[in-house]
Order: sequence, then structure tokens, then C-alpha cells
Amino acid sequence: QVQLVESGGGLVQAGGSLRLSCAASGRPFNRYAMGWFRQAPGKEREFVAAISGSGGMTTHADSLKGRFTISRDNAKNTVYLQMNSLKSEDTAVYYCAFHQGGSYSSRGSYDYWGQGTQVTVSS
Repeated sequence: QVQLVESGGGLVQAGGSLRLSCAASGRPFNRYAMGWFRQAPGKEREFVAAISGSGGMTTHADSLKGRFTISRDNAKNTVYLQMNSLKSEDTAVYYCAFHQGGSYSSRGSYDYWGQGTQVTVSS
């Protein structure tokens, strides 16, 4: 059974930092690229970042480059999202997902999703 469990969300003041974690099980973790997406109230789910199975390739949404960083620890079957200099517009539910093929920034390229973790940034 494939499972993804996000953690690390919470309430943070603008300018602060959070690190999200996503623990994976049920698949050979290092064979799959992973992605992070987010969904704010009333908005579409949007791409945040993705990382290859080995961790050697990463890509981030242009608007988030320099503030957000994706990484992974294959020994722990976990992918991370480090978020710095948080802004109120970063408030959203953050999801991790297994990449099955295709464009990293497309939701349709991912087949299994976690339940999400809420990030709220107060201004």
C-alpha cells in the first residue's frame, strides 16, 4: 500500500521559516521523483518543487526560487521542503506526491498524493 504522510506545517509569522517533511512507504522510494504542490483557499493546486529519485536534479516554481528548497533523504524515505522568508501568500495546504512520468509541474504527472499539511503565515 502506497502511503505519503506530510508533517511540519503550522502557524508562522511572516519572515519566518518552516521545514515540511513527507514520509513515503509502499514503493522503492529512490526510484521515483517526488513533488510538492500547494493549494490556497479558492485556488487551483499549484506546483512548488520536484526532485529526481537520486536527488541530483531539482526544479522549483520560478516565483519561489531562492526561498523554497526541496531535498530528500533516500535512507529515510523522506522528502523535505525548506521554506524561508515566508509571506502571507504562502498560506496553503501543502501536498507531496509520487511522480509517475511527464512534466514535473503538471498535477497529472503524479499518481499518489498525501493528505496535506496546513501552513498558515500571519502578517
